[in-house]
Amino acid sequence: MEAKRSIVWFKTDLRISDNETLVKAIQESDEIIPVYIFDEEDFKETVFGTKKIGNIRLNFLLESLTDLQQQLKALGSTLIVLKGNTTDLMSELIKKYNVSKIYCKQEVSYEEKERLAKVEVVAWKLFCTVETFSTSTLFHASDLPFPLKNIPEVFTDFRKKVEKESNVRPISEVPKEIKSPVLPKFELPNFSDFDLNPIEIDARTAFPFKGGETHALNRLNDYLFETNNIQNYKETRNGLVGESYSSKLSTWLTMGCISPKTIYHTIKKYEKEVCSNESTYWLIFELLWRDYFRFMMKKHHQRYFQQFGIKSENIPLHPHNTEVFEKWKNGETGNDFVDANMIELKKTGFMSNRGRQNVASFLHHDLQSDWRYGAAYFEEQLIDYDVCSNWGNWAYLAGVGNDPRGNRKFDTEKQSKQYDPNQTYRKLWLTN
Repeated sequence: MEAKRSIVWFKTDLRISDNETLVKAIQESDEIIPVYIFDEEDFKETVFGTKKIGNIRLNFLLESLTDLQQQLKALGSTLIVLKGNTTDLMSELIKKYNVSKIYCKQEVSYEEKERLAKVEVVAWKLFCTVETFSTSTLFHASDLPFPLKNIPEVFTDFRKKVEKESNVRPISEVPKEIKSPVLPKFELPNFSDFDLNPIEIDARTAFPFKGGETHALNRLNDYLFETNNIQNYKETRNGLVGESYSSKLSTWLTMGCISPKTIYHTIKKYEKEVCSNESTYWLIFELLWRDYFRFMMKKHHQRYFQQFGIKSENIPLHPHNTEVFEKWKNGETGNDFVDANMIELKKTGFMSNRGRQNVASFLHHDLQSDWRYGAAYFEEQLIDYDVCSNWGNWAYLAGVGNDPRGNRKFDTEKQSKQYDPNQTYRKLWLTN
């Protein structure tokens, strides 16, 4: 009898631990074919004149894939990495390996859902089914105390009800072995394949870390148990300089090198064994924000990508100003706090949460330029770019999202005095 072969389509779930997609595939298949695809559409210029993936993001992704390969190899398998049209490549793989099922993570944003739908169509024609799993959120959608269509629009209402009535599921088991057919040798594309240049790490970066599950788990353990930095997270999270003011786990979460459930249960372990305070809770609070934006994207679909967001089309909007946008992008606005943050982003792919709020507010409210161009530039540059959190937060600050107050303008002068009183941060990034 011929072996039942399945593809595990890795996307933004580049890990072995707490990966229900992988666990289910192993349980229900004789042989597994792990696959990652660089879709050619992700490297084309957007309508905003930006790239979907810049060289810093690409570098972290390549590191994460290298680490995933090492994890798979230790379990007896290997990762097939391809570049091109996802639908065509999946069709070829199904036929080549006689695949009967594809296992992958669920998607909520428009382009990713469209890509998945196209794969489902071609798979069905080849008598291959597709099953998806929710692997990106802290709470499973079916465990929420309300249907998706009735999710509260205000975060505080969402948080209070979820915290009271929902439970976080346990972590999925870690596979001990993966059986695969003979697969081609693991090989990654080069930067030149994407018309991008290799990066040089700026020594001033607040994120001196590498991609991959191994580094994510090490960082989690270090931030909690080795340094106890989590005990002061609420007090330090608005910092600007160094790697310790925040957990920096968002970048690995974005690529799925670590799951939010893993972070949650590790924090709970820390609270039980070491210390439980407002700061340990606050890191879980941030995971709830992340869930909230993902469920909001699922509820409102592509409206977050439109200039009027989820609000009425009659609200006042700003036109795009190319000259203003370029100065903002390159840290040449004349506002030293904004410029320092934008230079950090350009050179490192990272920026503090405090910085992100200020530069976003400045582009929309002070420079009165179309906020979507800023969101698109963040997509290109940020190592921890997450489609739901990014566009949800930008819409929030532009007054076209879920902010119940609306018109949330940041006074960058006041903010710089409060969070950079000695100009330590500005001197760091405004000095060549």
